[in-house]
Amino acid sequence: MKNSNMASFLGHFCAVLLLIMVMATINTPVGASKEFEVGNGVGWRQPRVNETELYNHWAARRRFHVGDSLRFEYKNDSVLVVDKWGYYHCNTSNPISVFSDGNTVINLDRPGSIYFISGDPDHCNNGQRLVVEVITLHPISHTPHSIASPPQPYSAMSPGPSTHSSSGESVSVTMVSALMAHIATYVTLLLLSP
Repeated sequence: MKNSNMASFLGHFCAVLLLIMVMATINTPVGASKEFEVGNGVGWRQPRVNETELYNHWAARRRFHVGDSLRFEYKNDSVLVVDKWGYYHCNTSNPISVFSDGNTVINLDRPGSIYFISGDPDHCNNGQRLVVEVITLHPISHTPHSIASPPQPYSAMSPGPSTHSSSGESVSVTMVSALMAHIATYVTLLLLSP
């Protein structure tokens, strides 16, 4: 009898230990955020004469998702978040946000086009401007809208790390819940068996 109880105890102990290890690996968010250094080693600066599309070529080679962030490193300049009109006309008079700390991190917290320009209109006219297309990791809705809604201005810019939770957390909670149900069933079957 003692060996049977010890074997049962060890079996339960191993099952609980396995559960803990699985939960630790599942609780990792599915879609990890990335921080992109704008311009890579070039930083945020006025492009030379032959590189006026520097920043848009840089952006075209990357995929930006909701939750990612952009790091702008610069000296004696600034970063302005503007609307589409401000971007195409290098208009600094009505920015959505202004940053001038030399090391700005901007969270991409919504899908769509986001426009950035230098605070110096001459720099912007010479190519120091950037548009990024931000996409979601998962579609929000699968049903088409019957009436198109107008684009909303981007006013939720916030420097620093994002505090929004990723969809990976909800996936983790669902998977852990399913795993817990399976383990509860297994333990119940073990306890009820002769």
